[in-house]
Amino acid sequence: MRWNVPNILTMIRLLAAPGVAVMFLYFHRPWADWFALTLFILAAVTDWFDGYLARLWKQESRFGAAMDPIADKAMVVIALVVITGYSGMNPWLILPVTVILFREVFVSGLRESLGAEAGKLKVTGLAKWKTTAQMVAIAVLFLGTGLEYVEGIARRGMTASQYAEAVTAGLADPVRSCGTRGCSSLATWLGLALIWIAAGLTLVTGWDYFRKAMPYLRDRTDG
Repeated sequence: MRWNVPNILTMIRLLAAPGVAVMFLYFHRPWADWFALTLFILAAVTDWFDGYLARLWKQESRFGAAMDPIADKAMVVIALVVITGYSGMNPWLILPVTVILFREVFVSGLRESLGAEAGKLKVTGLAKWKTTAQMVAIAVLFLGTGLEYVEGIARRGMTASQYAEAVTAGLADPVRSCGTRGCSSLATWLGLALIWIAAGLTLVTGWDYFRKAMPYLRDRTDG
């Protein structure tokens, strides 16, 4: 393997994937949420740069081609597991997350079974949009979990409406209020909408990959 810039960026993203979960082991919330969000965003940005630089500098390699999708999947899977745990196992989140995790395991298994033939199934533009949608949704959901924790402390048991009234009366910090609804609620609903869109794209691209893989999965017959 050549230690060029694109490959280094890929390795950084691969190492950053478990780092998202580690943030919650060594830091108190909400700092853990903010550090995880920052690390995830920085790692997601490298996903664009390593591919762009590899093509620009003609440094595309087998190592990069192999590790890039692994790094993407590791980032998505680990981040979704963390978010699902800290979101109180929200059923509206569990379903699209299940779809995404199933697809990633299914496609990874297909690639492994295809062996050398897997290289013939090129990544489509829609698959890249799928990855982008997943990463944007995860970033917004991390923002929502962090804000929810902050607001929970600030409200001291008050509902979002009661908290808004307390802000109006000057009894609570207005920075943590987004009108009659909590900022975390807005971020969470936006994140949920995005993760459902990402799950839809995930299903479509998964089916497309399976359809293209079928000719290579059929048993060969003699004669």
